Amino acid sequence: MSNFVIQHRYAMPFRKLIVGCVLLAATAQAQQKRPNIVVIFSDDHAQQSISAYGSKLMQTPAIDRLAKEGALFSNSFVTNSICAPSRAVLLTGKYGHKSGLIDNSAGRRFDGSQQQIQKLLAAQGYQTAWIGKWHLQTLPQGFQHWHILPDQGHYYNPDFINMNNDTLRHEGYVSTVITDFSLDWLRQQTAADKPFFLVIGHKATHRTWIPDLQEFGAYDSVQFDLPATFYDGYTGRRAAQEQDMSIKQTMLLDYDLKVNADFDKGWMYRRLNEPQRQQLKKYYSGVTASYEKVKADSNKLTEWKYQRYLKDYLATAKSMDRNIGRVLNYLDSAGLSNETIVVYASDQGFYLGEHGWFDKRFMYEESMRTPLLMRYPKHIQPGTQVPQLVMNMDLAPTLLQLAGVPVPADIQGKSMVPLWQKKSDTNTWRSSLYYHYYEYPEPHRVAPHIGIRTAQYKLIFFYGPFEQWELYDLGSDPSEMKNIAQLPAMATVKASLQQALLQLARDYEDKEAVQLLQKALVTTK
Repeated sequence: MSNFVIQHRYAMPFRKLIVGCVLLAATAQAQQKRPNIVVIFSDDHAQQSISAYGSKLMQTPAIDRLAKEGALFSNSFVTNSICAPSRAVLLTGKYGHKSGLIDNSAGRRFDGSQQQIQKLLAAQGYQTAWIGKWHLQTLPQGFQHWHILPDQGHYYNPDFINMNNDTLRHEGYVSTVITDFSLDWLRQQTAADKPFFLVIGHKATHRTWIPDLQEFGAYDSVQFDLPATFYDGYTGRRAAQEQDMSIKQTMLLDYDLKVNADFDKGWMYRRLNEPQRQQLKKYYSGVTASYEKVKADSNKLTEWKYQRYLKDYLATAKSMDRNIGRVLNYLDSAGLSNETIVVYASDQGFYLGEHGWFDKRFMYEESMRTPLLMRYPKHIQPGTQVPQLVMNMDLAPTLLQLAGVPVPADIQGKSMVPLWQKKSDTNTWRSSLYYHYYEYPEPHRVAPHIGIRTAQYKLIFFYGPFEQWELYDLGSDPSEMKNIAQLPAMATVKASLQQALLQLARDYEDKEAVQLLQKALVTTK
């Protein structure tokens, strides 16, 4: 047999082998091209306390890195400013009336069997995990790994529920412990060489704002200016008048500000080890001493409470930001930064003394706004600014598109990818936002409400204990101090926004809201 025959006989199988290897390599390369995803999700973290958003209260260097190296969304909002429903929005890309979770009330549970982003990613080969604060009153489903705080969790020596359903206590400060667990999991994924999706759920900056030991006193030398609306009288705004979330009346000296706190027997502090206990005692004994000097003067006491609140809140945020930096540094050192989408977001905004308040819930700006930053070097130019109106429900479809995963038609959010690509279809981007808050009366007596926000106006319909329309011109009144809903000159604008709000409720299939609005509009006429 000639050499030619021999070569020809083995050439075809060999070519098939080569083609097969090329296809396998291409498949592996396509799989490898799927980006890793890390979502860092905090609790009650206000835009006003992030220097990338222009805050003069503190510096947040780790979070700011994401703005410098990626995109900052300057008009990012939530569908409902409350903790558990916002977590459900992150997972489902849907409003609460669709996901089944509309508030934090006792007995309300998230249905983990429904479609969620981690399930869609896992079906495409992603390794998935949620580590840290979960707060959905059920155990996670659809994650290959989870390690979560029970309910709200504790700042010191927190308990975690593991996948064996064991609850174990771990020594240390909660932001650090959550980050430690997250880095351990990331190291395992690096070795596995598969795309991964990780949510790092921080407890910070949730009430009661206890910073790490190394951040104690970080802002004690600072005297913060009172917000311009601190002594708001709530004229023409009944819901604002009847709330129970003021620094003056609602904020508790012992619980929130640790004045005369029992660090030996108090339920929040029984878990402390002795070195921790002694440092908390020493620091907050000084706080108690400063309280004694102002307690007899009502106005001085209110302003003192504001200063103490900010000092603890910001120091708690500083602890978290430091730990976010650890995650970013790990991605750098592991050579993963270029291949990894990193998102920073909070479950909602928060009041840092504006209108005299702490907490959230209202559709007013400080509460409805939420930080959102995203870095993905392959697709997002450093220093990108995204000014369009975006919502927390847009995050799920955005991440799915970037991962090359089809976005299910029933997801109500929209992919934000065209916004930083500046494609022509940004002209069809939403021009208004829809909001629905439900939880009443506990814990802060904020009346339920439905609303619409455009670039210029905000219209809110309060219902439940009373009915009232509120209308604000955000251009001339960005602090929302003057309700102009009853001004004859605004009648046409109000009527137009009422119809637009009703249409949004229909578009998003919020049947309860449609009925409430239809009835209210008939009554108004």
